[in-house]
Amino acid sequence: MTSELFGSNNAWQKTDALGNSFKAAPSCCFMERAFVNEMTWLRMSQSGLTEEFHRKYEEALEIVGSQLGQHHPIYVGGEPVFSDAGEFLDRSPIDTRTVIGYFQRAQRKHVRMAIESAKEGFERWGYLDWRKRVGVMRKAADIMSDEKFLLAALITLENGKNRFEAMADVDEAIDYLRYYAYLMEINDGFVKRMGSVYPGEHALSVMKPYGVWAIVSPFNFPLAILTGMSSGALVTGNTVVLKPASDTPYIALRYYEILIRAGVPKDAVNYVTGSGKELQDEFLENEDLMGIAFTGSWEVGSMLYARFSSKAPRPFIAEMGGKNATIITESADIEKAVEGVIRGAFGYGGQKCSATSRLLVQRNVKERFLRRLLERLPEFKVGDPRRRDVFMGPLINERALKNYIEYVELAKKDGRVLYGGKVLKDGEFANGYYVEPTVVEGLSREHRLWKEELFVPILLVKEFDTLEEAIEMANDSDYGLTAGIFSKNKDDVKMFFERIQAGVAYANRIVGSTTGAVVGVQAFGGWKRSGSTGKGAGGVYYLYQFMREQSQSTYD
Repeated sequence: MTSELFGSNNAWQKTDALGNSFKAAPSCCFMERAFVNEMTWLRMSQSGLTEEFHRKYEEALEIVGSQLGQHHPIYVGGEPVFSDAGEFLDRSPIDTRTVIGYFQRAQRKHVRMAIESAKEGFERWGYLDWRKRVGVMRKAADIMSDEKFLLAALITLENGKNRFEAMADVDEAIDYLRYYAYLMEINDGFVKRMGSVYPGEHALSVMKPYGVWAIVSPFNFPLAILTGMSSGALVTGNTVVLKPASDTPYIALRYYEILIRAGVPKDAVNYVTGSGKELQDEFLENEDLMGIAFTGSWEVGSMLYARFSSKAPRPFIAEMGGKNATIITESADIEKAVEGVIRGAFGYGGQKCSATSRLLVQRNVKERFLRRLLERLPEFKVGDPRRRDVFMGPLINERALKNYIEYVELAKKDGRVLYGGKVLKDGEFANGYYVEPTVVEGLSREHRLWKEELFVPILLVKEFDTLEEAIEMANDSDYGLTAGIFSKNKDDVKMFFERIQAGVAYANRIVGSTTGAVVGVQAFGGWKRSGSTGKGAGGVYYLYQFMREQSQSTYD
């Protein structure tokens, strides 16, 4: 059973997501290949392999469950390090009696050591032929693909995603590794021949890595976002210090181990765990750190950005949340819109920076839409995400639960709760952080809940008369990450795309009205407070951010 889940070690004999064998050239050949998304659940379900998917996932749950509760070091230069500051517990939000593992409370000195290690590693990795780095990234993707069910099972146990969202997290990580390798190839390593004006002049534009990067990742996409940021840095020749969220250090450790197994030098990737507040000073003040890639809240990101840039101009790539709106027009297909809104608002308990949090419904269809929305919501089950029929699992931790309680009380005081609003405590919910998806109406546009990113399953509803009014309301936010519209009117959709202030915009998206960007399909990055660079992850411009240009000219 274990060998089936891990896959074969034969470099030439591969198995695709459907279980079909095929011959593939090994990564060492560095040939240019077309990029294809992993999409495990979609491919298996469309091929009649639904039960095979569930069987492999449930077997993986058993294997991963038997490996919990261990003590784990941090890794600096490939060496395990234990902190004299002690350890912290990583507990499952599904049932807090389950200890995922014990992880180190790293100190500032450990961050300094990790940066020093990465600086030494840059002397090899940074000057390595880019084709070899591409080969290593592809090998990491192959390992991850072979072990995808084990990784998905760990994500479920550690952060509470259901099996479909956990697998999508793994698939996205695999896609990042392969897509960025593909971008390096189609851009010839980002070396471009320039023009000339003098006789015998030969000029090149060469994009080169900066050096050491800190990769600061969140709990909600603990493998995908960590992989996306770090693989962008690594494939372009930088070295990294990985700092995962304290709620999800174990899946980050598994990723670190995959990189090492794939051939990333041990000093080119380092892994530290612990409190961001206790470690941030070294990251921000160490002048050997050349860049930071961060995903998290605006409050933290903006502080880090300002401090990191105060001494010298250094790149800071940040995705900092959203307050995303979906517009329902009078011509919308109500069934599709309801499906898209529920998945967009309540997928992973609203704990996505792209989650639909504001719903704008045209006045003459509002009653019909809301009636159908409230009818459909009970079909989307809340419960233990290890069960195949569960849509929404627990919130990530006690702080998220307290935030939910506070926000619901405000909604009851200043508006009307149309659905949900309860903390679930009985039976299987007794030892986890379970709440109901919640729909709220009647809050003013100036209300705190209408302005702030909540990161819990609360959807705020407001009506509008004209599309111009709806777009103006959607844009009335400090954030500009994602937005959606449901309309059969092509002119409505055109106006929406022309005027919406968001980095990612969708029309009539059933799988999530504002969520679910796919690598190589939708570049994921925000405007305004949502992002620092305007270049989206999984898009054609993302890798440029990890490099700086050098003009090289020679003369005969």
